[in-house]
Parts: sequence; structure tokens; C-alpha cells
Amino acid sequence: MADELRGRIRSGVLRPGQRMPTQAKLADEFGVERGAVRQALRILQAEHLLSNVSKGSPATVAPDSYPNGVPAGPGTPPQPTMVSLAPRTAAAFAAPHVEIDALCLTAVSLNLAIGEPLRQIHAGRLKPDKIDVRILLPSRDIDLAFPAPVSASTDGRVQRRWLAQRNAQGQVLRHNLLALRSTHGIDVRVSFRALPFTPPVKLYLLNGSEALFAYYTLTRREEEIDNESLELYDTLGSQSMLFRFEQTAGLRDTTFVEQSHLWFNALWETISSELALTN
Repeated sequence: MADELRGRIRSGVLRPGQRMPTQAKLADEFGVERGAVRQALRILQAEHLLSNVSKGSPATVAPDSYPNGVPAGPGTPPQPTMVSLAPRTAAAFAAPHVEIDALCLTAVSLNLAIGEPLRQIHAGRLKPDKIDVRILLPSRDIDLAFPAPVSASTDGRVQRRWLAQRNAQGQVLRHNLLALRSTHGIDVRVSFRALPFTPPVKLYLLNGSEALFAYYTLTRREEEIDNESLELYDTLGSQSMLFRFEQTAGLRDTTFVEQSHLWFNALWETISSELALTN
């Protein structure tokens, strides 16, 4: 339900300042209880897409919500990856030729972000002619700097779990995008290459005109793996704060976007290697 309402806001069906249907009407439309309606509305309020969410009156589409998922300009404060990547990706898919380059630890966040434009494509609201996606991920043949056990454990459980996640997320992403060839006749190419190091940052380049950049901030935490509690150095990539740079927003942003493309292409064409999404 939150996904559907989010799509209506970002596509402009629900406009900034417009009042939402009542919770009773939403419950009838989606065939759910009022509690589920309130939970969905609170999710969208946390994403700053709705305001005035309460039991007493209909919520309002936030005045700073923009159709097609376009938030405020590049001067907008950074937001967590889980909040800002999806609308920027959806906006990128409005172009006839979609180009996405990503450097990250896994493809989890990108998978979630691409879910929204895929829904809009299947709903007939978006129809790009061509999609090119390139993704740089760490190689399975290196010792990861993170996630890694705090102790000098060498049993490989943490790395094997990361590798399984890297492969599974990459396979899902590739499958969902390549399926558009047969369902919608879109020319789709998805490529992966392996890095010989653990990236300390994540980078998303959208349509050659926009760069989203974040630091992987490490934390020390405990997690249960194979029924044993292990202390790890790890990062929550979905919470990493994304800084947005747009090529038309002045010399600083333009230079950052251009240099990011040069950096990504250099890694792609030199020290990266073929990546097979298998164990």
C-alpha cells in the first residue's frame, strides 16, 4: 500500500498540498484494516512525502513533494540511501535512455530503488527505450575489510554470508531488468565487474548528469551467524547519507559529476575483472 501511494505522489497523481483520501476510503480500496492504513501513512510521513498524519483527519501530501520523484534541488541536505535513492532512480527512468553506474558493497539498496521505476513501467507510466546498468562490486577473491569479524577468525562464515548476499542481490537485479526485454520490448544491458578492494564509499551515477555519493560508516556490532553470536565490523549501507551532485548546478557539482564518471570508467576499464554471480 505504501509503495502504491508513493508511486501516485511521485508520478503527480497526488499533488503537493493535496489532501489524501480518508483512512476509511483507503482501507476499502486496498481491502485492509485501518491499522494497516495508518502504518502505510506513517511510512510515507517518515519519508517526508505526507504531513498531518493522524487518526482525526486525512493526511496531506507534503508541500515539498515533487511529481516523478524529483525532490528539492541539489542544495537539499543529504538523506539516507533508503530515502533518497529510490526517487532519484525513478526520475532517471523517465529518460528515453537510462544509464546507471553503481559502485557499492552489494546491490541491496539499488535493488530496492529500482523496484519503484519497475512498478511504473509495468503500470504503463514509464517506457524507456534503452536501459544500461553497470555495477562494480568487491571480488570474492579478496579478504573484505568489512563486514569482518572483530576477532582474528579465519573460518570464513562472515565472508561467505556476504558473498551469498552479493550474488543473490545481483541475480535478482539482473533478472528483473532483463525481463523487460520480453515484457516491454526494452533494450536492456546489465553488466557486473569485480573490484580488487573493499570500497569505503558508494557511488551512483544517473544518466550522465547526476552523482549520488555516500560514505560507508563502520560500526562494531554483534550478529548471530550459524547460531553463534559474532562481533563484527560492519556498515548499514541503507542508512548511509547520500550527497547529491547535479551537472547543471554550478561548477562544483559539474566537476564532481564529471570526475566521478572518469573515476568509475577508469576502475571499470583497468583493475576490475569479470564477475560471475555464483558461489
